[in-house]
Amino acid sequence: MGNSLLLPAAVLVLWTMIVLLWMSARRLPALKPAMGNAKPKKDNRLYRDLEDHMPDKANWASHNYTHLVEQPTVFYPAVIILHIAGANSGLNLGLAWAYVVLRIAHSIWQFNVNTIPVRISLFIVSSLCLIALAISAVVATV
Repeated sequence: MGNSLLLPAAVLVLWTMIVLLWMSARRLPALKPAMGNAKPKKDNRLYRDLEDHMPDKANWASHNYTHLVEQPTVFYPAVIILHIAGANSGLNLGLAWAYVVLRIAHSIWQFNVNTIPVRISLFIVSSLCLIALAISAVVATV
């Protein structure tokens, strides 16, 4: 799978774009019916939150895309710091790939099943990988 820490980061960037397209495929067809069921606000410019009127799977897709632009924003600089510092060790590379694989699994689960015990487990384990990468980034730059 390559020995550069930048590769798992690039894969996660690509996965995020795939999720953007997947989310769009789920949300856009549900948007028109949802807008028909929602009531306009008094100023008639915006509809109330459409989420209550969208199918669950369309909302799950949107939530997952949001998740991929939240916590991974810590992953990217950690990986870049480690790469620049030359800390492309097996452990850091393994943690980076584990983080990416867990985030992809989290996305697939949230898009299709979305039960909390599995999702939270994937989130916790991926977060532990990210914490370890962050610590390693600090150690590599000291």
